[in-house]
Amino acid sequence: MIIATGKLNQKTLADKIVLVTGAGGGIGYEACRALLWLGARVVVAEINKRNGADSARRLNAEFGPGSAIFVHTDVGDERSVANLQKQALKHYGKVDIVINNATVASLGAVKDVSIQTWDRSYRVNLRGPVLLARAFLPGMLERKYGVFVCVSSLGTAYMGAYEAMKAAQVHLGSTLDAELENSGVCAFTIGPGFVPTQTALSAIPQLARMMGISLDDLDVILKEQTISVEAAGAGFAAAVALAEQFKGQETASMPALIAAGIDVPKDGPVLQISYTQEDCDQIREFSRKVREVLAEQSGGWKQRSVFEQQWLIRSFKKNAGMTVEEWLQTLDRLEQAAGNGSSADLAAIHAPLGALAGYYGYMFEIGKGYIKDPLEREKNLAIVRGWQSDAEALGRLLKK
Repeated sequence: MIIATGKLNQKTLADKIVLVTGAGGGIGYEACRALLWLGARVVVAEINKRNGADSARRLNAEFGPGSAIFVHTDVGDERSVANLQKQALKHYGKVDIVINNATVASLGAVKDVSIQTWDRSYRVNLRGPVLLARAFLPGMLERKYGVFVCVSSLGTAYMGAYEAMKAAQVHLGSTLDAELENSGVCAFTIGPGFVPTQTALSAIPQLARMMGISLDDLDVILKEQTISVEAAGAGFAAAVALAEQFKGQETASMPALIAAGIDVPKDGPVLQISYTQEDCDQIREFSRKVREVLAEQSGGWKQRSVFEQQWLIRSFKKNAGMTVEEWLQTLDRLEQAAGNGSSADLAAIHAPLGALAGYYGYMFEIGKGYIKDPLEREKNLAIVRGWQSDAEALGRLLKK
């Protein structure tokens, strides 16, 4: 199992009860497997009776009787969620962790998607997590321990009915983080990346047609974010195990795996590149410089208002290709690999420096309108150009 290859162990989540919605298959099922390996027991909350029962049966067969129970659940129905709470408490006495994995995704232009489809998306993708928060947060607060996980997604055009609700779920996670401060209960949001499930793969041709691009072009767009079903689920479990590290953030499966010491190679062969000692020295130095600048910048964000912080965080992720936390971890790994002189480790690290340099280019452009004094403006813009140049230089070194 992927989860077994990192620094977490089989007692990391001992005695913890985890409720995973939409766990009848796919990412939810794989998250349950990883959680069970970490020592937890799980509640499979699933609307499809056959899939839910089969999921619990397979989990108990793999990890032992009593490892999992299935509760037939419609997360958008208040009475169904009340029954879920009742059954979970009856079997396990508590629920420590909730992962809002259940989802429905519909394709179509905003102007074409029926209001009934929007309502269904709201019901599952936002109303459901709110009902679960109302049902299970009081018990977590009483015990002064808990983890509540919202799930975001990788979105694009023609997915508005889905993405609008997922964005709202991100904000729900941020709101809960603020409300739960110093309570012992953590809230955060995680996205799996693009996972080639049967449902996702079957939707790609339709999405490509709507976007007016070829399947090959869409494949290129999605490739950088592609992760296996098992890796995505293991990332969910790893993030839960490291909840204190991720609380209040919007993260993804890959950085959670990295934080847990798990390396998941991209599909296809790793490019064989040999780095000289001089290359490694330069990579190490530029990685350090870029990391220190980014750490100082993101630290400064915390001095801003909550609204400014959220704008800065989301703007960075959108333009830089990864969250700040992902970048800091990636740059630290680059620095360590270069320090060890390991060409294989360096080649295996995914670091989209072009996107990070692009973010600084974006900062340069918007910075032109923020400072009125010409001399002060040029001074600050030169600093930003320096940051961009360092990121570009590091990218060139890694690509050779």
